[in-house]
Amino acid sequence: MKIGIYGYGNLGRGVECAVCHAADAELVGIFTRRDPSTVKPHGDVPVYAASELPSFRDKLDVLILCGGSATDLPEMTPMLAAEFNVVDSFDTHAAIPAHFAAVDKAATDSEHIALISAGWDPGLFSINRLYASAILPDGKDYTFWGRGVSQGHSDAIRRIEGVRDARQYTVPVPEALASVRGGEQPELTTRQKHTRECYVVAEDGADLARIEHEIKTMPNYFADYDTRVTFVTEEELLRDHTGMPHGGSVIRSGVTGWNAENRHVIEYSLKLDSNPEFTASVLVACARAVYRMRSRGIVGCKTIFDVAPADLSPLSPEELRARML
Repeated sequence: MKIGIYGYGNLGRGVECAVCHAADAELVGIFTRRDPSTVKPHGDVPVYAASELPSFRDKLDVLILCGGSATDLPEMTPMLAAEFNVVDSFDTHAAIPAHFAAVDKAATDSEHIALISAGWDPGLFSINRLYASAILPDGKDYTFWGRGVSQGHSDAIRRIEGVRDARQYTVPVPEALASVRGGEQPELTTRQKHTRECYVVAEDGADLARIEHEIKTMPNYFADYDTRVTFVTEEELLRDHTGMPHGGSVIRSGVTGWNAENRHVIEYSLKLDSNPEFTASVLVACARAVYRMRSRGIVGCKTIFDVAPADLSPLSPEELRARML
């Protein structure tokens, strides 16, 4: 499958690496809204201006979109789904239905396929929530993220006027996590499950009080959480916060038995050294599924729920049955 990358930040660099490790994929090019001469990929891959994309309509099987969810993907994905088969990692959970509708119209009208909200949450965690709730219908779902750097939340902070750079850590509340793992099924508010730690480099002369207020009141990102904002120098950020770790757990606590006498806990967890590289690896697997689904005539917008597990794997059905079943 011939792959293109749109955008070359942390996620785009991760996709380049993941594609180069996929034996069934070829990286045709990186497309950027910046001056292509300023983009230096790791490997020997051509870099093109985004304006050159129309000339690649018949040269790409799947275009992987590596923009941010706050402002890029809501416009970018529908626009590009009208021209290409695409995969994105849109992760603003509350806005997924509206994003799906916009992308579905563009992809269906143009007879392309688009897979949105791929990654690990939404994405892999979504699958596990679905499986666990189907298996234990009498129960509750809990999702804990971190401790780790959220790319989407960090990007949202960087979009605030006066912010030069930022890192945002999502941190589970230990008492809440322990209660759920113990099968207690507590009622937890958003604020009781996680806290958010923000390390921000401000522009010289920026209004720090305004920046902190904008962060803490940002809907869908920080307004519903206990959020701590710490202003640091650029040197401190580079010294202490250059890594991109993340992870978390999705847990289903449920009961079975005629009198609900037996408790069960299903937990799926991730511990990631590099959030963008892992997310990129999920996107490339999803690009493989998109390529295969489109070859069967499927069009329109899809999510990870619509993907057959076998379509994600480079192995043949025979190999999967022999090795993994």
